Amino acid sequence: MSLSKTLSPDNKTFTIQIQGKFDFNLVQEFRSAYADIGAENPKVVIDLRDTEYMDSSALGMLLNMQKNLGSKVSSIAISNCRPQIKKILQISRFDKKFEID
Repeated sequence: MSLSKTLSPDNKTFTIQIQGKFDFNLVQEFRSAYADIGAENPKVVIDLRDTEYMDSSALGMLLNMQKNLGSKVSSIAISNCRPQIKKILQISRFDKKFEID
């Protein structure tokens, strides 16, 4: 499991990509990934295309990120979800809090 982050050349999109398991083992790494997001109010994209597993601690991490970033970002989107991950997000009603595609 690993995590990578990128900022688009125009500073408008900040992407965090998670590979493998999105669980409690990523708490510190995930938190530090968005800690220095910059002052450009980018759109944050959580890219889950390579995420095979997500548990309740991952849901908590997403909520904490949303709370901590607040008005520092234009929006937060969760993208490229596998069907089982998208189902977890929908059951947890995260589609009401985040853009999910």
